[in-house]
This record gives sequence, C-alpha cells and structure tokens, in this order.
Amino acid sequence: MQSLLDLRQIEAFNLSIKKEMAKALLNMGYGHFGGCLSVTETLACLYGRYLKHDPATPKMQDRDLFVLSKGHAGPALYATLALRGFFDIEWLKTINGNGTNLPSHADMNKTPGVDMTTGSLGQGISCAAGMAAGTESTVYTIVGDGELQEGQCWEAAQFAAHHKLSNLVVFVDNNKRQLDGYIDEIQASFDLREKFASFGFNAIDVDGKSVEAICAAIETAQAETERPTAIILDTEKGQGMPTVEAIEANHHLRLDDNLRAAIEADIAMLEQKIEELK
Repeated sequence: MQSLLDLRQIEAFNLSIKKEMAKALLNMGYGHFGGCLSVTETLACLYGRYLKHDPATPKMQDRDLFVLSKGHAGPALYATLALRGFFDIEWLKTINGNGTNLPSHADMNKTPGVDMTTGSLGQGISCAAGMAAGTESTVYTIVGDGELQEGQCWEAAQFAAHHKLSNLVVFVDNNKRQLDGYIDEIQASFDLREKFASFGFNAIDVDGKSVEAICAAIETAQAETERPTAIILDTEKGQGMPTVEAIEANHHLRLDDNLRAAIEADIAMLEQKIEELK
C-alpha cells in the first residue's frame, strides 16, 4: 500500500501530474490539455490520500474503485498512475501510439490501475453507480460539466439516490467549457449543486483549484452514510498552466513551434514550484 501524503505533498503531486501529462502530450504533438489540467488536483487528492489502492497489486479485491467518466482526460489519469508506481513512467511516451498500453481513452484491459473502460460520454457515471451497488468499497468518478448534458447521467443519479449508494462519490469537473465553447452558450448547466441535491444527493460546491478544499469535501463524503455525494468542482479549463488557460479553445490543442515553446516554459515553471514544495 502507498503511504498517505500530507497537503504539501499532495500539491507537489498535483503539479507533478500536470508536468508529466504535459510532457506526454508534447511528445505526441497534440492532445486534450484543457480538460486534463482541470482534474489533476482531484486526482492528486484521491491517489495521494483517500483512494485505497496498491500499485503492486492493481486488482486487489478490497481496493476502492475509480471511473474516469470524462474519458478524454485519460492522459491525466495515466500520469497519476505512473507517478504512483502502477507502471513505468516511460510508458507515458507511448500514449495513443501503435501497440500502446495507454490508448487515448482509458481501457481496463490494457492499463494497470484502470478499473473501468471509458470514453463514450455519459456512460462512466452509470458504470460507477452499478459498481457501487455491487461492492462495499468506495467508488469515485469524475464527470464533465458538458457531459452532464447526456440524459443517461441523470438516470444514473436517480438510480444511485434510490439505492442510497453512500459509497458513490461523483466529482463534477465544472470548468465551464466543452468541445465547442462555453457551457452557458451551448446548454446551460444551471445550479449543479441544486440539481444533484434534488436527485437525492449530498451535494457540495468546492474550489476545484484547492487540494485542501477537495480533501475536506472527500472527508465529508466519506462520513455520509445515507446518500451518494456529488462534489461540484469550480475549475478552470487548463488550470495551472498559464499558456493553456489563456487559449480560448483549449479543449484539444495541436502544437506548432510557438505553442510548444510556451508550454515548455510552463513545464519549467511547474518544475520550479515542485522544487519549492520539497
């Protein structure tokens, strides 16, 4: 089993995930930078302290389970798993390549540490609810705010609340943007906390940029014994890398020389911050 990290270590872990994910996408020359960067804080908190797991035994029977419903953030999950020791960090250079064990979207049949194959938006939250109904372990899932436009997500929420799946924790990456633009311009989410609460969830609004706030929310979820919990993360697409944050359409980027150089400068900034946290 991995040792538990304190808040300072979790923040360093978060920055390391951003760095390794960005390096991997630089190696590919393209990728989903924006939505990967908005979930690294949550991944760092889960894998740094709360998710019961053992990289030496990825299929450990009593482990907690994680489902990345917003499957295009796969590179962020891969960087997390590599840093925690599920596989060699050199694997990150092979993302989405021929014969890789790290396809663009997570695949439980290929990647150690991946508990559910995802990619078709809207389906991962249903998988997580079904898994929670069949285990006493805690099941965590991250769903995108744009993804919640899929009706299947709310069918899963109704199922989870009806069955009082208190071992289900749903994180919503509320980064305000989807593939084609801003959520409010395409199909407004309205108040996500109120929506989940109306479906019978223990629903919490949280600063998704703060590992301290996310950790506190997870502890609230773990103390809940009657209802599933939804943690609505107030995030920014591309957060933590100024170059990516500043790009309006940062869902998926193809890198020219200028953008590559700017992202390399952001990586150097992350490396400096990581050193300062040691």
